[in-house]
Amino acid sequence: MGASSVDVAVVGAGPYGLSVAANVITAGRSLRVFGNPLQTWCTAMPAGMKLKSDGFASNLSAPGPGSTLGEFCRTRGIPYGDKGEPVSLETFVAYGLDFQRRFVPHLETVNVSHIGRSGDGFRLTTEEGQTALARRVVLAVGVTHFRVAPRELADLPASLASHSADHRNMDRFAGRDIAIVGAGASAVDLAAALIDAGARPKIVTRADRIRFASEPTAGEPPLLGRLTHPSSPLGPGWRSRLASDLPQIYRLLPARLRLNILRRHLGPSSAWYLRGKVLGGAEVLAGHHLQGAAPTGNGVRLKLGDASGKSKTLDVDHVIAATGYWPQIERLQFLDKSLRGAIRHVAGVPILSHDFETSAPGLYATGLAAASSFGPLMRFVAGADYTARRIVQHLETTRVRRNVGVADSRAPRQPEYE
Repeated sequence: MGASSVDVAVVGAGPYGLSVAANVITAGRSLRVFGNPLQTWCTAMPAGMKLKSDGFASNLSAPGPGSTLGEFCRTRGIPYGDKGEPVSLETFVAYGLDFQRRFVPHLETVNVSHIGRSGDGFRLTTEEGQTALARRVVLAVGVTHFRVAPRELADLPASLASHSADHRNMDRFAGRDIAIVGAGASAVDLAAALIDAGARPKIVTRADRIRFASEPTAGEPPLLGRLTHPSSPLGPGWRSRLASDLPQIYRLLPARLRLNILRRHLGPSSAWYLRGKVLGGAEVLAGHHLQGAAPTGNGVRLKLGDASGKSKTLDVDHVIAATGYWPQIERLQFLDKSLRGAIRHVAGVPILSHDFETSAPGLYATGLAAASSFGPLMRFVAGADYTARRIVQHLETTRVRRNVGVADSRAPRQPEYE
């Protein structure tokens, strides 16, 4: 790969990266896309898992017909329903890989190790040391850079403590006691997979109970139900519907309020069909928080506290943090330090323009990194279409300078913030 210049470089090949790339290609822009397709979905989610989103809310974005999950399933005889038919991880991965082959055929399956300024554009360097130049860069790096784990586990070796993103196959935990810290969807999916593998999961959560989504009713809900709890890609209810339909309105809220909503809306809630398996097969230590952890022989001893101030210990063979992700820009160490320093943020989370552009001109952020600006829709595949169309629309209406790699004496154009 030489240092050829393109209009757009997309870094990441998950649902957001592939969707942006497919729309950029259709718009006729020169493009390079870097990353392994659906890497997080292929390596960092439990085998046998099912998606939290309904089928109609799990589409990647490409202009024209033939790009939806439903169309993919129908042409292959795979059971599918817009609602009420859980989508398996294996089906979604197969769909995503097929989408990539059809709509983003020139994907370069290499990782980018450094991005820095080059004139008023960018220079990208891969892990192999090769370089490319781009006028615009779209970050679609998913979630794995943004892992969050309790500080009490920081000093434990990898043999005793890990993150939920480290695991796909649970067979190595068969017959072992495994603590899971957290009670959201990833924790429950992990517990279900551990049960299937013959492990003994123990869920530790501050919450008073594990929350499961309601089982969908068969058929169309009555008119009153549709009015009081309208359907949306994020689930039923007006809050979810507004968050799905009006991400630009969410962006106008005060930054601190947006962060609070993001933390709380669509919080720990797990798939309805896992209730029986998990509550019947896992020990749940509700109302407990982690106070400490220390190695003990071949295992680990956790110190837990409850709301009354009492403490207890829990001995397990391994502990897994299923405590999610938080998109702090400093976690993206492949961005040059000066570039990271140019990005405005609140509590470390990037502030984006209405076109997904950071305050570093020409650098865009998508997915979880955009959720604090555009709301919880960006935490799910359903946000990929809006993101891709908005970014491409901005590219089409923005004058692109040509001499990438040549210093420009004029100050770079600044993104517009409302």
